[in-house]
Amino acid sequence: MNAAARAEGQRLLGAFQAWGATPVEADVLQPAETLLDLYGEDIRARAYVTQDPLQGEMMLRPDFTVPVVQAHMAGGAEPARYCYLGEVFRKQEGGAARASEYLQVGYEVFDREQPLRADAEVFALFSRMLAGRGLRAAIGDIGLLIAAVRGMPTSETRRAALMRHLWRPARFRALLERYAGRAPLPKGRAALLERLAAGDAIESAAPQIGLRTRAEIETRLIRLAEDAATPAIPADLVDGLETLMGVADKAPVALAQMRDLARAMPWLTPALDLFEQRLAVLDAHFVDVASLDFEASYGRTTLEYYDGFVFGFYAEGRDLPPVASGGRYDALTAVLGQGRSIPAVGGVIRPALLVELEGRA
Repeated sequence: MNAAARAEGQRLLGAFQAWGATPVEADVLQPAETLLDLYGEDIRARAYVTQDPLQGEMMLRPDFTVPVVQAHMAGGAEPARYCYLGEVFRKQEGGAARASEYLQVGYEVFDREQPLRADAEVFALFSRMLAGRGLRAAIGDIGLLIAAVRGMPTSETRRAALMRHLWRPARFRALLERYAGRAPLPKGRAALLERLAAGDAIESAAPQIGLRTRAEIETRLIRLAEDAATPAIPADLVDGLETLMGVADKAPVALAQMRDLARAMPWLTPALDLFEQRLAVLDAHFVDVASLDFEASYGRTTLEYYDGFVFGFYAEGRDLPPVASGGRYDALTAVLGQGRSIPAVGGVIRPALLVELEGRA
């Protein structure tokens, strides 16, 4: 590990401690079961997996947020601020020049009483610590996209399917187009439904193959038939949702654009009101909101457990990952807290990238 990157990480960690954060550690080996429950089998493509004779399947630590949340939910005080420094491990696609092991230094805030202030605190602190580095900041709000999907006038089954794929833009778009009646059903599903509609018995239309029971097959067929009978989502709402996901402008301008979209999607209004309040709190923390870039789809492909405010800092013109990124992950605390939850927000900085940008590598 580059000594300059380690020194930069220690400097940043010290700054977080000076802000009142408690330093914490996290095991390098993390139980695979927890990460698989959170992310599904997709995590295997990004994490290093090993087998321990006593603890079973384990993964090299892909990030700090999950173990920090687990530790806090097991008995942390409220409110709480934590910081950490250490290596994380991520597989890279074949031939990629990006590091598969690198330092992260991070800051996490658990605050039940003033979550908007916590959002502003984290972003403003990162902004100050990264000032003068020539980085571009961008923010987003996954909560707006979640609100837009949950308000769609369609079945709960379809809303749930869209929510599952919100972080997979291509799959999400394909589902949305199909639910709008603008794309056909997959061929196999269409043929199966046609046979059932023609009066074929379930046994001949869907023969029992593999480990699925007859009851499971029948339940699945009933759900497919119900979905096929569900009315299409109106085209103007689908277009409005796709327009929303493409909004990208300075934050106040983007807010005005989304207010216009909310005329046809009034269920967006509470989330937009919250976004406007956050901008006001950011302004009170001396963030230049008028020049702050907002991207409605920011974080959809890289920040899977975030469910609200998200942000990143980038070195424009350089083929580098984000120098810093973070956001709100309230739902994650509920999952790891076994029914208990607390509003939480945090972010990470990659010290090695700062060193590289300053030519100190």
